[in-house]
Amino acid sequence: MSLQDRIINNFSDSIQAQQEALSYLPELIEYASQQIVSALLNDKKILTCGNGRSATTAQLFSSAMLNQFERDRPSLPAINLSTDIATITAVANDYHYDEVFSKQLRALGQSGDILLFFTDCNSSCNIAKAITTAHDKDILVIAITGNEGGLISPLLYETDIEIRVNSSSSIRIQEVQILITHCLCDLIDHQLFG
Repeated sequence: MSLQDRIINNFSDSIQAQQEALSYLPELIEYASQQIVSALLNDKKILTCGNGRSATTAQLFSSAMLNQFERDRPSLPAINLSTDIATITAVANDYHYDEVFSKQLRALGQSGDILLFFTDCNSSCNIAKAITTAHDKDILVIAITGNEGGLISPLLYETDIEIRVNSSSSIRIQEVQILITHCLCDLIDHQLFG
């Protein structure tokens, strides 16, 4: 297989994963955007997190909220719990890596806020602890997951929202999660600013 054939295969696989997700995710994405908008209108904030490449998707969301997505508009309150390396390494060193998000969430999260997290492996203990902390603090959880839900899905309440990309490929899951993030940002801007 030539290098160009590999490129074509990557594009084709990505397009196929996005088309499959289009068949079952729009209603969940819409509902998640409405919950985020409701929280923002009630002066609440969105707390995001993820591990590895998923942390960059969380950062993509918080950056679009704090700065802008595609239009100039007021900043929206979002905090990415994955970006403060000093805090993350301190918590991991002094306590345990499983606590890196939950400890921050205990300090920063308030009832009515939203925890928006991204994961493709669905077995992250630090995400699981963040979910438990969010529930303890009356924080709605929006889980953008992949594969089969793993450790994460059983922890979610019926009132939480899981937007699951049904793929076993981490790369395809992350590509669709980025598109989901862009959809959320677009819908939030549209609902708040027309």
